[in-house]
Amino acid sequence: MTMPRELRLLPWTGPDGKPCHLSTDDSGGYLSRLADHMEAAQLGMATELLDQALAMLTDADTDPTDLRLLAKDLAGALRDTLRVAISRGDRLAPIE
Repeated sequence: MTMPRELRLLPWTGPDGKPCHLSTDDSGGYLSRLADHMEAAQLGMATELLDQALAMLTDADTDPTDLRLLAKDLAGALRDTLRVAISRGDRLAPIE
């Protein structure tokens, strides 16, 4: 069986906006647990934002400025969710 990738993509970026990776064999280590909690928080915030978006989009009186802010927030949540999906996918053992 092929081992999953050695580096874990973390759910945050560095100060320059570049991806951060963790090299460890300990999935229960401090940074791994911190990343797990951060991923859960990001996915939870995306879920809440989606609920808010559905409500705002059904309200004909929603201000266009609020819709632009919503689009910005949704784009950020999508970016975070994709990073979580890529990170988790990379850690799966390949199907043979």
